[in-house]
Amino acid sequence: MMTEFWLISAPGEKTCQQTWDKMNMATTQTSNLSTNHKFNMPELKVGTLDVLVGLSDDLAKLDSFVESVVKKVAQYMADVLEDSRDKVQENLLANGVDLVTYVTRFQWDMAKYPIKQSLKNISEIMSKQVSQIDNDLKARASAYNSLKGNLQSLERKNVGSLLTRSLADIVKKDDFILDSEYLITLLVVVPKTSYPDWQKAYETLSEMVVPRSTKLLFEDHDSGLFSVTLFRKAIDDFKQKARENKFVVRDFQYNEEEMKADKEELTRLSTDKKKQFGPLVRWLKVNFSEAFIAWIHIKALRVFTESVLRYGLPVNFQAMLLQPGKKNVKKLREVLQDLYKHLDSSATVIDATMDIPGLNLSQQDYYPYVYYKIDCNLFDFK
Repeated sequence: MMTEFWLISAPGEKTCQQTWDKMNMATTQTSNLSTNHKFNMPELKVGTLDVLVGLSDDLAKLDSFVESVVKKVAQYMADVLEDSRDKVQENLLANGVDLVTYVTRFQWDMAKYPIKQSLKNISEIMSKQVSQIDNDLKARASAYNSLKGNLQSLERKNVGSLLTRSLADIVKKDDFILDSEYLITLLVVVPKTSYPDWQKAYETLSEMVVPRSTKLLFEDHDSGLFSVTLFRKAIDDFKQKARENKFVVRDFQYNEEEMKADKEELTRLSTDKKKQFGPLVRWLKVNFSEAFIAWIHIKALRVFTESVLRYGLPVNFQAMLLQPGKKNVKKLREVLQDLYKHLDSSATVIDATMDIPGLNLSQQDYYPYVYYKIDCNLFDFK
């Protein structure tokens, strides 16, 4: 089955049950075009028509804003769970159940969104709540990303080519002559193909090189790291001659304090990241659920508002949730068109051919019945 749902409504016949039976028959009698569920609507306060027209416009904007926040939280959950993206789905729940189950068994949450309040107030509660989640997400993501970035750049220093990577974890104290007024140990990167040249040449690259002082300390797949000891006053001359021979002298002083500090920084960042990971994932879980629940309540508000505007008062319509089969989308549209085309000519509160800014009746999305799409697939993994 697709993760896409069509939330539609049609006016009540003699009873709303009849509306439901008719639609259910039409979409399932010959072939199962869709799986259908009644969509439970509470008794909301209608208010005045001009408020409804304005609200219809506000809800459209709120719908796309909240959808974008739901997707952002889901996407960030996937980023944070780095290697276990298959775990993402099991963390993206609404009220503790998977999204399809939540949508198909939707019940209005009276505690969060009290229906004694006006529609406008209810939509403002949702708007505030989700804006807060959006702002918190920005702050939390920024803190965690900066920590992750610092850690990655430190980790990157410990990998890569001998020409650029940190040498701290490769060399040992014994590799150097330390605390000598006259002598110094340099580290030189030599391509593997040039080892024989290095052995032949290093003692004579400049004056005052200590004979037989070179030692291979480490190799990667292209080159080796050699130590060599010479008198301090010959450093510049040695470096230049080495460069002319394609040997690279690394700028490195053995400093235990600094190396210890770097290691500690790496450990600290790594521990911090682990510490923040758990609470962050929990926050994302809770707030994904909150945002998704708000989003489906907004869809419910839109169906209510639009149904009253189209089908008139007293409130008398059936909201229905259809889950189309993958291959049946076109056929299902045709069946619904046949079933409801008479609604276009009947007296509706607002004539669909009039271009009223509040009612997003752009031609491509306009059907004779009220229709909104809910897609529970929130991202495409690359």
